Amino acid sequence: MAVEQPAANRNSANARVAISLAAVVCGMVGLAFASVPLYELFCRVTGFGGTTQVAEAAPETISERRITVRFNADVSPKLPWDFKPEETSVELFIGEPGLAFYVATNEAARPTTGTASFNVTPDKAGVYFSKVQCFCFEEQELKPGESMRMGVSFFVDPALLDDPGMADVETITLSYTFFRDLDDLANEEEETASAADYQTTTSTN
Repeated sequence: MAVEQPAANRNSANARVAISLAAVVCGMVGLAFASVPLYELFCRVTGFGGTTQVAEAAPETISERRITVRFNADVSPKLPWDFKPEETSVELFIGEPGLAFYVATNEAARPTTGTASFNVTPDKAGVYFSKVQCFCFEEQELKPGESMRMGVSFFVDPALLDDPGMADVETITLSYTFFRDLDDLANEEEETASAADYQTTTSTN
């Protein structure tokens, strides 16, 4: 015959379960907020996914080994820009400072705003590719027909020479992709919808 637990014990057990569940939920929320910066830190430290490094200046040591750096440019279909590198590639000594320029032109009839992300290939080269200055992750607004010349200064870390896994790497490709600013896209869609409503109302009247 089962012995019924006192109400006080049942309430205490229920309270512990509720507290445990609340703690789990809070922990999951905390991890969700922390996951983005932790992932970004992991990528910067390890070069995962071709994530490049950031440096204040190029090293003083320059190797006699040369390496080719290629430049690639892509644009999201939602951003009406022409975007391309001025040079397709450059050959540098490992450790030598490099400077490259990209040009973006707004082909829309209204001002538009974009933001660039980047990576390098092969992915394993990311930990050895350092940018000193870059236009990435900064909003760029262009007026209709306006062009902008954007530079990136970089170097390939001589530490690459001590990594046996990098012995076969003779070329590194630096890729930038410009995406439409979400607020800018939302404003354009709202303006388009308002204009369409106005035309419908006018034609109906």
